[in-house]
Amino acid sequence: MNGVVERYLATWNATGDERAELLARHWSPEVTYTDPMAEVSGHEGIAAVIDAVQTRFAGLVFSEVGEADAHHRQVRFRWGLGPEGAEPLVIGFDVLVLDEAGRVLDVRGFLDKVPA
Repeated sequence: MNGVVERYLATWNATGDERAELLARHWSPEVTYTDPMAEVSGHEGIAAVIDAVQTRFAGLVFSEVGEADAHHRQVRFRWGLGPEGAEPLVIGFDVLVLDEAGRVLDVRGFLDKVPA
């Protein structure tokens, strides 16, 4: 399941064709995403949320914080958003549910630490 988390975070860090390829390969076309600030579905909806985050937090990167915990077709993990190699400015907790093909089908996100 760590590969799932790595690909998920890589999607959040990617732009353009690289992001489109990651979405097409690792995210279900029927994906839904819900966090305190967004509720979207499909690859276009996910891409729009990622664009908004990348614009607001330009130059920052997502990374895994701690270790993922998984069972069946679901995984939960903490992530950080901050300067590469530095203390994250934002920390969150996501739960991913995968489809039968191992692609991200549903994301439930929570924000644990946000800047003022």
